[in-house]
Amino acid sequence: MQVDEKVIVSTLSYAKSPTLRCESRVLPLRFTQGQDGKQCGNGNQPMLKSEAKIRIEKLREAINKYRYQYHVLDKLEISESALDALKHELKLLEDQFPDLITADSPTQRVAGKALDKFQKIEHATPMLSMEDVFTPAEFAEWAKRITKLEEGKEQLMYSMLKIDGLAVSLVYEDGQLVSAATRGDGKIGEDVTLNVRTIEAIPLLLPLKGRIEIRGEIYMPRKAFDQMNAERANKGEELFANPRNVSAGSIRQLDPRVTASRPLNFFAWQILDGQTRTQTEAVEKLHAFGFKTSPGELTPMVQDVEDFYKKMQKQRDKLDFWIDGVVVRVNDLDVFEKLGVVGKTPRGIIAYKFPPEEATTIVESVDWFVGRTGSLTPVATVRATFIAGTTVTHATLHNADEIERLGVRVGDTVILTKAGDIIPKIVKVLVEMRTGKERVVEIPKACPVCGSAIERREGEVAYYCTNKSCFAMEEESLVHAAKAFEIDGLGWKIIEKLLTAGLIKTAPDIFRLSADDLLNVEGFAELSSKKLYEQIQAKKEIELAKFIVALGIRHVGEETAFSLATSFGSIDKLSATTKEELQNVPDIGGVVAESILEFFGSQRGKDMLEAYRQVGVTVSQAKAIKRVLDGKTFVITGTLEKLGREEAKDTVRLLGGGVSESVSKKTDYVVVGENPGSKADKARELGVTILSESEFLKMIG
Repeated sequence: MQVDEKVIVSTLSYAKSPTLRCESRVLPLRFTQGQDGKQCGNGNQPMLKSEAKIRIEKLREAINKYRYQYHVLDKLEISESALDALKHELKLLEDQFPDLITADSPTQRVAGKALDKFQKIEHATPMLSMEDVFTPAEFAEWAKRITKLEEGKEQLMYSMLKIDGLAVSLVYEDGQLVSAATRGDGKIGEDVTLNVRTIEAIPLLLPLKGRIEIRGEIYMPRKAFDQMNAERANKGEELFANPRNVSAGSIRQLDPRVTASRPLNFFAWQILDGQTRTQTEAVEKLHAFGFKTSPGELTPMVQDVEDFYKKMQKQRDKLDFWIDGVVVRVNDLDVFEKLGVVGKTPRGIIAYKFPPEEATTIVESVDWFVGRTGSLTPVATVRATFIAGTTVTHATLHNADEIERLGVRVGDTVILTKAGDIIPKIVKVLVEMRTGKERVVEIPKACPVCGSAIERREGEVAYYCTNKSCFAMEEESLVHAAKAFEIDGLGWKIIEKLLTAGLIKTAPDIFRLSADDLLNVEGFAELSSKKLYEQIQAKKEIELAKFIVALGIRHVGEETAFSLATSFGSIDKLSATTKEELQNVPDIGGVVAESILEFFGSQRGKDMLEAYRQVGVTVSQAKAIKRVLDGKTFVITGTLEKLGREEAKDTVRLLGGGVSESVSKKTDYVVVGENPGSKADKARELGVTILSESEFLKMIG
């Protein structure tokens, strides 16, 4: 997982020096030898080629049989070591008689040549995504729509597990596996044929003629993932974060031998042959062809789906693979095709997702970091725990008030969840687990970086460092500006070195750097210095909205910067604005207006603007917006056919309106597309005006 890089400093190490502070930084959360190849058969006499041919055919038949038992039936009549011995013997024979090697031989799963890059494959039928639902009500609404579209006829549903892996398409021609491709953008994927051939669970040869396409999920079993990480730990190597990422990374290796070394597996879930009429029939065919299929069953009624969903949710931690929900689809494939597609999602299939996972862990310490505005934010270091697909070691506590509300102490057992399934967050303390050794979290008496006094401003919950020249604030402000200017090669590590070397102090200083300056910085050589210098110079032109973000004005994020840019058009007009003019801008209240005026009225703000001019930074003027939607608040829900949801939101903003994610009495309009969900119902309850996409387009001209 990745989050914005922050300077996290222990409360125990009130910075006596930059070196001590840097040492306390917490990294961002990304947080057997066979027989002689010349002796075959009984090992006493060389085998004749004719004998070898027969032996090879028998070995292939046996290996394919046991491969089917192992990967499809989960029942192997012989031991894995015995199966390995058969494979080894086949390899030795083929080494001796290379002209007997065939493309579908089990030994040909591993290719010896690494590719320079992946070619592209166009999918004959697009690999579309699925709509997600998260509650019984949302799922029931989807089932109701399907029934309505089919003129009141209830459809049999097929439910199967949603495997957390990498989707691929396999194409067979006259039984031979001829290509394998990733989903890509749905229309064009990467050609990963050589890598996919190394996966034992995927047959190289099918007993049929003509063309057929199989789709499914490449994944890594839990036990295999844990064992692989244990081996890496013994070697002192970096551990893989989660099985899905390592599966995807393994398939995208340019050298198939790397893929072959990874314990990957495969579940099939779709067959495209122009003949199969139901999903249940598809599953039967896939089994007959030697594929393991995603566990599933026919679920005739909505309640049957709910029962399957709840059962799988309880069993998910006992499974040897990761799942994040249940896929439900119309069993009749003719009806499935007839229902069609909305946007990029077929109407006849849905992903019924599990709710965000929770886990218990222990708070090992609470540290504080200083942000670019000087605010102090507490971050808990927790005992590493695996949750929602990632290993979590840190969780935000937001502010001192949140610590008090939760009553969290160092040493506490807590419940950890992911807000929006992304950001780790402590939601509850299990007080009954306390031993008496837990320690109260103390609020710093001074800035943990520079040692200056801290203050709590009126009307705010955060504490702030009072030193405007605090090293951490300078560093965070520089990192913030570099991101706004999109200078990708200028991360916090390099900025820290430049600050320590005295080469930069404020953001405009970045553009004063020469290639020779960079040569004096640890880790830079002539080529890397020139490359970063040229990258910085290429970013001297910047859009107004991004420039406003780069200034680092307190309370001004991307949304507010966009409103300011489109309202004032230029940085000169914005810097000369009044409070009254600012408060006429949508979503800007008194606190934000005061912050903007304070920045542009301060000597620091004036010096910064002048410094940017001196170093040659040019800011493009923003186009004035037509305020035909001025003062109106919109909620966009469902799938729009002509406008994407984000495009519709941007359009509202460009026309002076506001966008909200939830419906309330303050909402003026709700624009609904296909499958609008509960927001449309909420609008009806509150009497909010509902617009179709065509009505919305007519409104905006």
